Amino acid sequence: MTRLTFALLAGVAFGAFAVATMLPHSFPDKREALLAAFIDRFATGLLIPLVALGVPAWETGLIVGLLLSLPAAIITRSYAPILGIGTVGGLVIGLLTARFAPPM
Repeated sequence: MTRLTFALLAGVAFGAFAVATMLPHSFPDKREALLAAFIDRFATGLLIPLVALGVPAWETGLIVGLLLSLPAAIITRSYAPILGIGTVGGLVIGLLTARFAPPM
């Protein structure tokens, strides 16, 4: 599997996970909220395997997951769940990248 293929799969999986965690909740425009969450987490999953920061992959995952989660957390004022899922998900994707994605 190429690194890009792994990144696409990680993005789809993380996006789907984010949507699944939001399904039980109600929002003024649920479709828009779910789409935004999917795109946000898809971007996180896509970028982590493709970014080289010169640190271990797990650290890249933490950094990218946190940075990409901050805007949504600030806008919604829902810091703990958004930053928590973003950083933990980023860490997991970083660890999986180190294990399963070919080196860059």
